Amino acid sequence: MLYNLFISLIDQFSALNVFRYLTFRTGLSVMSSMIIVFLVGGPFIKFIESHKFTGPIRDDGPKDHIIKKVGTPTMGGILILIGILFGTLLWADLNNSYIWVLLMVATSFGLLGALDDYLKIKHNNSKGISSGAKIIFQIILSLIAVLLLIKYGNNEHIRNLYFPFLKNLTINLGLFFIPFTIFIIVGSSNAVNLTDGLDGLATVPVMLVALSFTLICYVVGNTVFSEYLQIPYIANVGEASIFCGSIVGSCLGFLWYNAPPAKIFMGDTGSLSLGGSLGAVSVIAKHEIVLGIVGGIFVLETVSVIIQVVSFKLTGKRVFMMAPLHHHFEKKGWPESTVVIRFWIISIILALIGLATLKLR
Repeated sequence: MLYNLFISLIDQFSALNVFRYLTFRTGLSVMSSMIIVFLVGGPFIKFIESHKFTGPIRDDGPKDHIIKKVGTPTMGGILILIGILFGTLLWADLNNSYIWVLLMVATSFGLLGALDDYLKIKHNNSKGISSGAKIIFQIILSLIAVLLLIKYGNNEHIRNLYFPFLKNLTINLGLFFIPFTIFIIVGSSNAVNLTDGLDGLATVPVMLVALSFTLICYVVGNTVFSEYLQIPYIANVGEASIFCGSIVGSCLGFLWYNAPPAKIFMGDTGSLSLGGSLGAVSVIAKHEIVLGIVGGIFVLETVSVIIQVVSFKLTGKRVFMMAPLHHHFEKKGWPESTVVIRFWIISIILALIGLATLKLR
């Protein structure tokens, strides 16, 4: 909103030219989102505490969780969504179709997560929406996003799949682009959801992935940098950097309250929304495989659950002491803070590897 207003006033006030710079507006997006979450966070936590919006803890989890985390408020993802919407709507070009697709994914997945959180609170169990129904809703929402991208994206590369480290290998997915994109968005959403099991565990990796894609979207949408790095140039995709910046700022502000010991959990409201948003950004920027590298922690957590389920159904034995993976290490005796910080370190390394793919081709 402010961006479009300031641009219309440039002829009268030349100093407003600074708002043409994407890097400047991305920085404003980070700061605006972070500040609004800081300001709203305290009163919001008091409000949901007074209304007893506390999420039930898995009774099959580590005993330490059941003792320490019972009574902690949930649905903190609402705070993150407020930050994302605030930062993006203020500083993004609202004539850009990619921005509206990303906001649609973030908001719709957030509402789905909020419904799931609400049902868990209402029925005082960790079930919420059935897994089958949740997947169906996610597929429908992802399909809507894909159709909007096809109709309004005006992107000749949209159906292509590019491979990191290999500059000449490109696959045109054709009609398979639709199920592939749905898989990326739904898979990313659920992967972040599975990772969100310890204080701050999902928040920092999400920030690192969003920060990585802030840079990726910028260079993909810049003719000079994309040509230099030999990656496909996609017009108007740079504006998605504003959206990614708002994720970084929102998560940074939320981490103030989510750091161990957490005063609030993001819940499915936050994890489904953030995961779906990151998946959508990777599709728009045509760096879906890089998402799997940068977000490797989310991949590992998801794979650990798949392995656990398949192994138990086929052999009756469990590979891990408990899945997702972070609970396995807790069962082995690692303190929660140790698990979280070591997973953060791995996320930093994976983010650097993912960014290296921009040059190593």
